[in-house]
Amino acid sequence: MAKPRTADRRIKPGRIRNVLTRLGREIAQDHIPVGAALPPEPDLEARFGVGRGVVREAVKTLAAKGMVSVRPRHGTHVLPRSEWSLLDRDVLSWLVGQNEPDRDLLLAIQEVRSIIEPAAAALAAERATKNDRWRINTALAAMETAQDEASAITADKAFHLAILDATHNPVLQGFRGAIDTILNTVFDVAVGSVGWFKENLPNHAAAARAIESGDAGKARIAMERVLDYTKLKLSNRKTAIATAAERRPAGATTGASAKRGTVKKAGVAKKRKRHG
Repeated sequence: MAKPRTADRRIKPGRIRNVLTRLGREIAQDHIPVGAALPPEPDLEARFGVGRGVVREAVKTLAAKGMVSVRPRHGTHVLPRSEWSLLDRDVLSWLVGQNEPDRDLLLAIQEVRSIIEPAAAALAAERATKNDRWRINTALAAMETAQDEASAITADKAFHLAILDATHNPVLQGFRGAIDTILNTVFDVAVGSVGWFKENLPNHAAAARAIESGDAGKARIAMERVLDYTKLKLSNRKTAIATAAERRPAGATTGASAKRGTVKKAGVAKKRKRHG
C-alpha cells in the first residue's frame, strides 16, 4: 500500500496545477463571472477526477492570487478583477492567453512597463557590472542579426530582462516573471506589425549605449522611446481591428464559410436554370 501513496504524492503537484490552470482560465475569461460561486468541492472532484486535497490546494492558490474569496458556510466566490494580482505570471497568462487578447488590458499592461522599465534602465546605467553590460549588448547584437521572428523575440526579451537584472534591486527583479509574461503577450499581438523590430532597434541601441556609458538620464529617455513605439503599434492595431469590425456588414461571412456560401448559391442557381 505504501507504493501507491508515494506515487500519488509524486503526481499531486501536477494534478493541482491542472485544476488551478483550468479554473483560473475560466475565471479570467468570465466563464465563471465576478460574484459567482465556484461549484461545490464534490462537483469539482468529480469533474477533474481528483481528491478533495487537490481541489482545496488549487482553490487556496486562487485565493492567494486574489481571484476568489473562501468563506466557511458561504462557499468560494469570484472577486472583482481589481482584487486580482494582475502582475502574477499565472493571472496574466490566463487573462491574455486567448486568440484575441483584450487590447485595453494590453495597453494598461504597457503603461505598467512605462512606469517600471525606464526607471530600471536609469538604475542599470548607474549600477550595471561588466557582466550586466555584456548581457545587454549580447542581446542587442542578437536582435540586430536575428533571421526570423522567433529568434528576434527571444533576443528582445533577453534585452529587457538583462536590464531589469542590472538594477540589482531585489524588488524590481521580483517583477521579472511578470515582465517576461508581459513581453510574451505584447510580442504575440504587436509582432505582426510591419517593421516591428527594425524600426525600434535604434531606440534599443540608444538605451544600451546610455547604460554602457553610465548616463542614467539618456538611458531613461531611450527606454521611454522603446516603449512609446510599442504602445503606438498596439494602439494602431486596436484601431485597425475596431475599424474593420465596424465596416463589416451585419451577417457578413469570411473565409471558408463565405466560400461555402458562394458555392451553395451557385449550385442553387444552376439547378433553377436546369429546371426552367
